[in-house]
Amino acid sequence: MSLSPASGIGRFYKHSAKIIRFVRLGCTNRPFYHIVVMERRKNQHQPVIEQVGSYDPLPNENNERLVALNTERIRFWLGKGAHMSEPAAELLGIAGLLPVHPRTYMTAWRNRRAAAEAEATGKVAETA
Repeated sequence: MSLSPASGIGRFYKHSAKIIRFVRLGCTNRPFYHIVVMERRKNQHQPVIEQVGSYDPLPNENNERLVALNTERIRFWLGKGAHMSEPAAELLGIAGLLPVHPRTYMTAWRNRRAAAEAEATGKVAETA
């Protein structure tokens, strides 16, 4: 007689939907993220299956944002059918592991436009 998945035998856990997402750690005003694989229905504070990377969004003294990725394990989980959260997909697109996310293009376009407008207003202020 086989046990039901609700009895905790692990069959449901093995076949349930997985997602690669960020888990926020760190202090107030100093976030730090682990990139993890976990069940899709769990929130970020519940136990994870595996940590596959980390991301520090605040620039260091060299104006760099630090990212560490275990690309082999990320590809393994994607091959197993794991889904991606939007922020994780953006980061992996910038890293070159996935195609670049469309939001990345939009953010870059907005930044270029804001810089051009700031430069234009700076030139107008200098001439006046």
